[in-house]
Amino acid sequence: MTISRRRFNRLLLATSLAGFGLFRPGPGQARSDVPIRGGTLKWAYTLEPGSALFAINTSSGTGQAIGPKVVEGLFTFDYDLNPVPLLATDWSVSGDGLRYTFKLRQGVRWHDRKDFTSADVAFSIFRLKEAHPRGSITYQNLVAVETPDPHTAIVVLSKPAPYLITALSSSESPIVPKHVFEALPLQQGQTLATAIGTGPFKLVEWVPGSHLIFDRNPDYWDEGKPYLDRLVLRIITDPAARAAALETGEIDIGANPVALTDLGRLKQNPDLVVDEKIYAYAGQQQQLFFNFDRDIWKDRRVRLAVAKSIDLKAFVDVVTYGTGLVSPSPIAVTLSKFHDAGIRQHPFDPAAAERLLDEAGYPRGAKGFRFPVRLLYNTFLAPNYADFISNALRTVGIEAEIVRLDLPTYLRTVYGERNFDLTIESLSNLFDPTLGVQRAYWSRNIKKGVPFSNAAGYSNPEVDALLETAAIEVDEAKRRELWVRFQNIIHDEVASVDLIVPGSQIVANRKVKNFVTGGQGINWSFGDIWIDPGA
Repeated sequence: MTISRRRFNRLLLATSLAGFGLFRPGPGQARSDVPIRGGTLKWAYTLEPGSALFAINTSSGTGQAIGPKVVEGLFTFDYDLNPVPLLATDWSVSGDGLRYTFKLRQGVRWHDRKDFTSADVAFSIFRLKEAHPRGSITYQNLVAVETPDPHTAIVVLSKPAPYLITALSSSESPIVPKHVFEALPLQQGQTLATAIGTGPFKLVEWVPGSHLIFDRNPDYWDEGKPYLDRLVLRIITDPAARAAALETGEIDIGANPVALTDLGRLKQNPDLVVDEKIYAYAGQQQQLFFNFDRDIWKDRRVRLAVAKSIDLKAFVDVVTYGTGLVSPSPIAVTLSKFHDAGIRQHPFDPAAAERLLDEAGYPRGAKGFRFPVRLLYNTFLAPNYADFISNALRTVGIEAEIVRLDLPTYLRTVYGERNFDLTIESLSNLFDPTLGVQRAYWSRNIKKGVPFSNAAGYSNPEVDALLETAAIEVDEAKRRELWVRFQNIIHDEVASVDLIVPGSQIVANRKVKNFVTGGQGINWSFGDIWIDPGA
């Protein structure tokens, strides 16, 4: 027995994503206006992307945001996260959930004009399993990808994967050209020569630290698209400079582009649109992780003291100017399908934290400090995240030295060298906790050098069993029960200090139309964006 695409869509909509807070189009999003062809979109990016342009071996924000303009997945997703065909035009799932048959789009070419085939799909899925931080979980039960003809790919599993279809986006599971990538090491990033995709834009110029230029792909399979002639990504690391560029029209669009103190002013600008919706696909969540290689964190009292020193309500007010949500569980409060609302933050109590540290054998020394720690943070986050945590720890006598690094150095230091004591991370839950949450707590995902894996080195056999069972459980009620048990163990052990769901902002010039078309926010191809010069 197989499940047809139409029935699969109904089942998918009925059984998932109910609690994400899904959004319908608003200003600057999908419209009925007749598109105008031509023009250049100027996009501000907040940091140096390094070489991780495609999410084939990284779950970094750069791969998720930049890659889909060049390289595509089998699907994109609407506002309710229903799959919409990209490289796959149709699909079916066997009754036992172990065989997924995809009919692939014909007449598609890579940017170097070689044909796209099922061999590319098979290669990419196995590369994702080997090299992607979440891919090792997404495809953990992958047995084979059969390719009976150039336009059919059959994914064969040993156990069900109830989240699989929704993982097949351009930002999560991009399909890359086998003839290019099979010669590349697993963790190698992209160059101008290897950044080849099937998408609406071709990377034609790349000046690190300055800009990337993408030109319209004249051979794109979706005839008539993209509407833009060119996309220019400007790397502007200073938020004040980004705000000025948006106000003067030097830049047309940016995600979380400005300091929150500037957001109110930009909202009053009649030339700009500010979109503050939280889009469903990312499932944002931010966390403080311990490095369990350090003996000091093996004592739960010390970890609990850290948790009790942080006032999460003040954290939201100070760090996000009230735009975030307190989210004290490893599964974000916005993912209500799986989140356990009974979990509350460890009560803010600096006096109790001091007592716990004294009991653990760490009294204050002559200078008032108990011990020093190296505090790092993902550079996607504003520096005030680290400032707030550092000040909170210092209040209870922990001397927290903030180590500020660019993104490539941060990834190498935390995930390669493991040279940190604490790190503030932004590991999104995504649309399903098996993909977004499991990676940070599963002992089999302690992989030195793999970004956004289990950086803490956390290992608990009971947690492993819960994660592995939840990943294949097709009964929704039973699956939720597994995730509730998992959350309570992590919270009780203080395996991490879960912080907040951050606010989200897209700021765009009013002339930019269709800048969001589905649940991925701006992490999509930009193929439908057009510029209205009269707006």
